[in-house]
Formats: sequence, structure tokens, C-alpha cells
Amino acid sequence: MVVLVAGLATLGETTIGVGLLLPGETVLVAAAMAVPDPMAAVLVTVVVAVAATSGDTIGYLVGRRFGPRLRESRLIGRMGRDTWDSAAGTLRRHGSWAVLGARFLPVVRTMTPAAAGASGLPVHRFLPAAAVGATVWAAMHVTAGYLLREAAERFEHAFGVLGWAVLGVVALVAVIAWRVRRRRAAGRTAAQGATTTGRPG
Repeated sequence: MVVLVAGLATLGETTIGVGLLLPGETVLVAAAMAVPDPMAAVLVTVVVAVAATSGDTIGYLVGRRFGPRLRESRLIGRMGRDTWDSAAGTLRRHGSWAVLGARFLPVVRTMTPAAAGASGLPVHRFLPAAAVGATVWAAMHVTAGYLLREAAERFEHAFGVLGWAVLGVVALVAVIAWRVRRRRAAGRTAAQGATTTGRPG
């Protein structure tokens, strides 16, 4: 079930028109934290990499089908023509390297495949870059999620519920201290400003 959810979420997140609705990294890390063992984590990585590559390929084919006029569509207007122009400019300068790099930029990665198709980037340059980027991206976030899960389990085993309570109190105290310091700093800045303003010219 976790594998299916991760794959579908990734496919939606990487397909043009849907990508802004789903935070891919968050979903992926959360899914990885739910897997029971390393083999399951590897399976999630493979499925997510394939789903991400498939989503990119769909975007590329849309770009190839509609060409540069896709920029004037309502879809791109809603997602941001500035982002589209930025992706297109980066593609012109860097080609397949831009496809690889865009995988790690949340909004840009949704538009880059379609922009690559519209710009005429050959599929034999697009697809390997998309696949490599998707695989590295998937492996990085699944590993992070799995390690977070293991760290949480070890912490709970070592300290139990009391440990989590203490950690929560420490975090709360840190936040309160930070807010107090920030308020005092703001007060000092305001006082200095008032003093400066009150001095005769």
C-alpha cells in the first residue's frame, strides 16, 4: 500500500498541471518512514523513480505535442509563465543538464519536461537525464525517511515515552527563549531609534 501511494503521489507531483498540488518530498519521506525494512525501502525507491520518470515523460510529450504555444495556455498561465520562461532559458543554455538539475527544484521540475519538449530537446538527451535525476531524487528522499524512522525507533527504545516528553519540553523552552530574545532585540532597536529621533539636530 505504501509503495502504491508513493508511486501515485510521485506520478501526480511530477506531471504537468498537478505538480503544485502535492509536495513530493514530504510525501516521499513520510512513505519511507512507514516501510518495514531495507528491501521495502529499495522497492519504494525503484517505484518512485519509475513514476517520476513517467511523469516527466508525460510532460515532455505534452510539450512536443503543443510546442511553444503551450506557454500561452491557461494551464501555464495558472502555474506561472515566468517559471516557464526561466525553465526554457535554462534548457537553451544547458540542455539535458537542466533537466537533471530541475528534478531537485519543486516548481521548476513540473514545467521543465514540457518546456524541454516544446523547445525541441531530443528525446535521447531528455530521457536519460530525467531517469538519472528521478533515481537520485528518489533514493535521496527515501533514504532520509528511512533513516529518520530508524533514529526515532532507537530514541524511543533508549528513552521511551519519557524521552519524547523531555525532548518536547526542551524544544518548547528553546522556542520560547528564541521569541523572548527576539522581542528584547526588537525593543532595544525601537528604543535606540526613539533616542536617535529625540536628539536635537
